[in-house]
Amino acid sequence: MNWESLDIAILGPAFAAGLLVLATHVPLGRQVLARGIIFIDLAVAQIAGLGVIAASALGWETHGWQVQAAATVAALAGAALLYVTERRWPQVQEALIGVVFVLAASLGILLVSADPHGGEALKDLLAGQILWVSYGQLAPVAALYAAVLALWFWRGANGSSLLFYPLFALSVTASVQLVGVYLVFASLIIPALSVRRLSGRLSVALAYALGAAAYALGLVLSAILDLPAGPLIVWCLALAGVVAWGWSARQTALK
Repeated sequence: MNWESLDIAILGPAFAAGLLVLATHVPLGRQVLARGIIFIDLAVAQIAGLGVIAASALGWETHGWQVQAAATVAALAGAALLYVTERRWPQVQEALIGVVFVLAASLGILLVSADPHGGEALKDLLAGQILWVSYGQLAPVAALYAAVLALWFWRGANGSSLLFYPLFALSVTASVQLVGVYLVFASLIIPALSVRRLSGRLSVALAYALGAAAYALGLVLSAILDLPAGPLIVWCLALAGVVAWGWSARQTALK
């Protein structure tokens, strides 16, 4: 174990990124569970990632505005498509979401097949590079998330599909480029799933708490064990979710 690697200059921005992701993903994840469309986050995240891959294949700067625009447009287009599927074919929407995910993932592989660094690019897209996040990257993301949350709690909390899909797409697009596809899915689903037995403010507070604890523990373990941060945080989220699920089950039984 390398305790000297606990560098706040690296772990601080990464933890802040995790808290920002949780800020939008906890309420949106609860809505995803309520709608029964669990894999929408994987599909939209993969589509946003496809936008990044396509922009990179065109030779655009990795962190340039063109790549951000490509990812956003791709995610919004995917969200619009999924909105149409909900309206026209609600009975098979989950299956269609799965098809969209597989198509986007497959096209991404095709686009990077000729790139000698394509495998590394795909790994970064999936597992993320949260330890490389800087505070400078977080400012525009924080502004976006604040706008998303304001709109969601003002207009979208009543379950409006017309607002849910674009807000979801914008949030996931930003999150994928911060933490990767795996952490986006885990941050959306695990906290919301773990507290679904509870209701009211307690459930929201517990979801945020377990998410923050998992990010903190995962980052610390990543530093001292020299292991990839993204996958470790996913496992920490799962373990914290199991503890929260057990505690909530006990609280429900005592009532």
